[in-house]
Amino acid sequence: MLALLHTSPVHVPVFDALRDDAHPELELRHLVDEELLDRARAAGPGAVAHDVRVRLGEAVAAGARAVLCTCSTIGSVAEAAGRTGVPVLRVDRPMAGAAVAAGPRVVVLAALASTLGPTAALVEEEARRAGRSVEVRTLLVEGAWEHFEAGDRAACARRVADAADAVTGADVIVLAQASMAPAEYLTTTAVPVLSSPRTGLAAGAAAVRDGRWRPLGPRRQPGAAPDAVVARGSDRGRLGTWSSGRRGK
Repeated sequence: MLALLHTSPVHVPVFDALRDDAHPELELRHLVDEELLDRARAAGPGAVAHDVRVRLGEAVAAGARAVLCTCSTIGSVAEAAGRTGVPVLRVDRPMAGAAVAAGPRVVVLAALASTLGPTAALVEEEARRAGRSVEVRTLLVEGAWEHFEAGDRAACARRVADAADAVTGADVIVLAQASMAPAEYLTTTAVPVLSSPRTGLAAGAAAVRDGRWRPLGPRRQPGAAPDAVVARGSDRGRLGTWSSGRRGK
C-alpha cells in the first residue's frame, strides 16, 4: 500500500485517477492535513517537521510500504523525516530530475511563494547529483493561488498556462505544485512543461513494489565534475485522518 500525505483535498481524486489509469493494482491511502501547509507558509517548513514525522509514523502503522508527500513546500521535510523503515518520497523529485535532463535553463513557476525556494533547491540538488550546470529562475504566478483557494481550478490553470506561455529563454518549465498540473495541457509554448503528479506516483508505485527508493532522473556522467554550477534568479486545515483510495479496475 502507498500512503499519500496531502495538504489539500483536491489531490485525492487526482491521484486516484492516475492510479486507475497507470497502476490499477496499487492500493492508496490518503491523509489530508491542510494545517501543515498553513503553518509552513507562516513559519517555514521546519516548523512542521515534528508533525510530519508523526504523520509518517501513522502511515507506517497503517501498513504503508512507502509514503509519497504531494506538497512541494514540505517535501524536503518529509524526506528528511523519513526514518520510518519505509521509503518516503517527495512527489516533485522525478520532475526535477527530468528538468535537469532537459537543459540548463530551468524556469520554476509556482502559484504559492512558499514553494519557489524548495523547488528551486530541489532542481539544484538534482543538477549536482547529475554533475550538470543549471540556471534556475523562479516566477510567482500572481493571482493563481487566489483562484485555487476560491475553488476556481479552471481559472487557476488558465493563469498558470498563460504565465508559462510568456516565459522566454528557457529550456524547460517546471510547475512547482501538484495542483498546477492541469495547466500543462493548456500551454501553447514550444518549451517543455513538466508537472509532478504522474511521475511522482510512478516513483511511489515502484517504491512499493521494490521496497526501496532511489531518486529518478539523470545520473552523474563519468568524468563529469563532482559539483555542478548552479545559479538562481527570480522574476518577480486541521488534522486529518487516513482514508482509503478505491482500488482500480
